[in-house]
Amino acid sequence: MGSLTTAHLLGQINLMEMSWLWLTFFVGTNLFQMGFTGYCPATKIMYALGVKDKQSGCKL
Repeated sequence: MGSLTTAHLLGQINLMEMSWLWLTFFVGTNLFQMGFTGYCPATKIMYALGVKDKQSGCKL
């Protein structure tokens, strides 16, 4: 959330647009649940895009 506030204060983004807030909420929620479950949805997405790093901390 700090990065959004800084970017808004510097005039780089408009926080009145909900898209930025939803993106931050989505990423934060995924990181929070990954801390408890160890399952990372982003890993499946990156694997499907061709990123095959087996040393990442996430499970498939």
